[in-house]
Amino acid sequence: MVLQVAAGAIFNRQGQVLLSKRPLYVHQGNLWEFPGGKLKPGEEVRQALSRELWEELGIQVLQARPLLQVHHDYPDRSVLLHVWRVDRFSGTPKGQEGQPVVWVSPENLNAYPLPAANHAVVTAVCLPPTYLITKEPAGNQMAFLSSLRQSLQAGVQLVQLRAKKLSPEHYQNLTWKVQRLCFEYKAILLVNTVPAQAAEWGADGVHLTGNHLMHLSHRPLPANKWVAASCHNAAQLAHAANIGVDFAVLGPVFHTSTHPQALPLGWERFQTLIAQIPFPVYALGGVGPEHLKEAWSRGAQGIAAIRALWGDRAGSFGVSP
Repeated sequence: MVLQVAAGAIFNRQGQVLLSKRPLYVHQGNLWEFPGGKLKPGEEVRQALSRELWEELGIQVLQARPLLQVHHDYPDRSVLLHVWRVDRFSGTPKGQEGQPVVWVSPENLNAYPLPAANHAVVTAVCLPPTYLITKEPAGNQMAFLSSLRQSLQAGVQLVQLRAKKLSPEHYQNLTWKVQRLCFEYKAILLVNTVPAQAAEWGADGVHLTGNHLMHLSHRPLPANKWVAASCHNAAQLAHAANIGVDFAVLGPVFHTSTHPQALPLGWERFQTLIAQIPFPVYALGGVGPEHLKEAWSRGAQGIAAIRALWGDRAGSFGVSP
């Protein structure tokens, strides 16, 4: 029997996330957690989350959305975490049973010992809702960098630099320039190349193609570097989980002009494929920020796109988290 649990990643106005400490005598006791509790029979997740956060912390949920589902098998039980992101609430969070609570910046969450099922939630909390894949650099490099700056100014915080047509030397040179720009806007930069080059060039991590992913037997970079992958089917998602990627993109959800031969998944198939995946997944292919709510309702971290998030187009949607 799987224990169904509703949990909240509760954010304050400073962008910090709330953790509470589990009592010593309970399962996974004396560890920090994202607050929540068990669903009652027939109870919906949103209803259970509101009830649990009122009982545990004395707050009322005003604005929340699905963030991630995590299935985890402990030695003595299996749990399914339904994690929601809570962006607005009333009241001041306080441990109603005397449990300690603390506000933590997302980048510092790993400093707190958490139950194993919560580790994927930390990743989801640290990732934004949109993932920009750059256009192929061509011709005027200054124009390329100017368009990237527009995307960053619009709120993009996660960037994949994709430059398949450049020589390694020119790709490396462009990576350095893009990394400086991303650093200025506090954005994460992943490079679509082999992992060794991504690390050598100073990027924050690597984005693996589906083909490269399937040829790996283990995670190619250490835990302090991001590892993402492109997936198109259940086999690739399963292998990505086996080698320990941090997140993936899955698609195409819809028909795209860049891959006209690819059979679109549609939202139903997308949702089915990621239902048991233990890491965040972005929807890719014919999607834009206008599809965010649908993507969240299907269990996605958000959306990944090229044209919909590139340059002056990004500003028309308001892509900030």
